[in-house]
Amino acid sequence: MRICLVATFPPSGRQLNEYAFYIARELQRNPDVELIILADELTDYEFATDENGNTLKAHQQSELPGFNVIRCWKFNSLATPVRLLNTIRHLKPDVVWYNLVFSSFATPGNPFAAFAGLSAPALTRAAGFFTHITLHHIVEHVDFAAAGVRREKLIRMGSDLATKTLLKAHSVSVLLPNYRRTLITKYSAQNVLLSTHGTFASIPNPPDFTKRGNPDLRVLAIGHWGTYKRLETLMEAFPAVLKEVRNARLIVAGANHHTKAGYWESIRAAQPTGLPIEFRGYVSEEAIPELFRTTSVLVLPYDSATGSSGPAHQACEYALPIVCADIADLREMAANEDMAANFYKIGNAADLAEQLIVILKSPELQLRMAECNFAAGVRMTMASVVRNYLRWFELNKCKKAIRNAEVFPGPLRLWLRALWASEASPHWSLQTALFAQRRNGMNDRLCSDPAENYAHVDSVADPFAWSQSKAPRHLSNGDGDQPNPMRNINL
Repeated sequence: MRICLVATFPPSGRQLNEYAFYIARELQRNPDVELIILADELTDYEFATDENGNTLKAHQQSELPGFNVIRCWKFNSLATPVRLLNTIRHLKPDVVWYNLVFSSFATPGNPFAAFAGLSAPALTRAAGFFTHITLHHIVEHVDFAAAGVRREKLIRMGSDLATKTLLKAHSVSVLLPNYRRTLITKYSAQNVLLSTHGTFASIPNPPDFTKRGNPDLRVLAIGHWGTYKRLETLMEAFPAVLKEVRNARLIVAGANHHTKAGYWESIRAAQPTGLPIEFRGYVSEEAIPELFRTTSVLVLPYDSATGSSGPAHQACEYALPIVCADIADLREMAANEDMAANFYKIGNAADLAEQLIVILKSPELQLRMAECNFAAGVRMTMASVVRNYLRWFELNKCKKAIRNAEVFPGPLRLWLRALWASEASPHWSLQTALFAQRRNGMNDRLCSDPAENYAHVDSVADPFAWSQSKAPRHLSNGDGDQPNPMRNINL
């Protein structure tokens, strides 16, 4: 199966490049998949800086070894859909898989380029290629005021149109049940699947607790800073934490949001000297494991949220307790995926400090939360997530094969139409019976043992939900048995 993955991709510093890397890594390990990554052109990233404030330069970046990357589209460019479509037509893939947020192709300050990029999946389907989108957030659940977006009414109108355009793809997967319910209710969408974000390790390694609290109890905050992910509340809370936990240390890592260049640098400049606060800047993928292994607790100091949290899933991978703002999306994520997290009131520094102190002063609580989150991480590895995407793609290949088997060549179809024009004709009834028998036989073979019809299917529970009901978390056939993947699929 030839798959084109359309995404930002390292060493790009833009949103979701890390997530695309882990998807690509799992696809590369599959011998039955030929992966081609259609990525963004590398540029100088003023918003992404290292610990010394130096920006990432295009000429200093090199492609990751072992990946077939074609950098065929450019951020903030109106030509993105044309360039993508020309490349896709040349490659002729079986599947075109888009990994997106609404700002993947352009900033809100350049709405025409953003919409042009978001129209690419619909154009890809119109060109005859099977198109799937993993959509990490939807605009209906974004707090524009907290994200610092102006002209909210105009942006929401454009976003509604963009959402309708995205839903023109063959299928769209979202990562929270509420997102799926919103798309079904508001847009009457029939092609929305429920997936899970997943942790990034193929096989998570058990944590080494000797690296924690030795000698510091490290509090980690990591993300793309400046819009809804902000540091002011955390900076106000940390001195209170230090009064109770003398060996606490705060680590702030990650790049600025691409619309907020210089944000975390301004926060660092405002802090009094002498506080044990370390600003790491953009952290490379190879440095991530050691950063998380030496951390005692992860904090998500958000004012709002735009979907499932990547750092929270990394906390599960590395068995970390989580403290996060009491936001509906984050509560749903924690409940839906059985994460252990303490919540504080949004913007309340005293409450945030209290939640951190409770965890840092209790080794027993740290251990219980770590074990709970590690167990959650083992259940949703990226390997199992990618296997289920491949299962969905194989299922659609089966559907296409069935449809193609029912189509007669043009001249034969005209001859049959003339011969069997009347339903009263015995030839008509015989042909109909034979045709129905062949179709039912194919369906029976697919339904009897679906694992034989799809590559890389094992006993891992499928996170996709094809049912049209509002509350499915996993596939279900209603009686607790293993679900039938052909259920509710229109052949």
